[in-house]
Amino acid sequence: MAQANINIRVDEEVKKEAELLFSELGLNMTTAVNIFIRQSIRQGGIPFDITTQTDSFYNPTNMKRLKESIRQVEEGKTVKKTLENLNISDHA
Repeated sequence: MAQANINIRVDEEVKKEAELLFSELGLNMTTAVNIFIRQSIRQGGIPFDITTQTDSFYNPTNMKRLKESIRQVEEGKTVKKTLENLNISDHA
């Protein structure tokens, strides 16, 4: 099969992170891009959802709770919890 070159532009930091990830998976950038292209062809589209939706974990309620927890830690208003002070019985 004849080979063709594709030139793409990507942020330098994104490229470095991708190369690290692909290396951990035993792949190089060329192989990873080829896998993406072949999967796109097989599925007749992008092989993952492209959406404006964010991870539901980061909803406003969770973010508010997280920020409050961070504030408490920064102000030293947290309580260290151990099995002993949680009154967990050894007898189940």
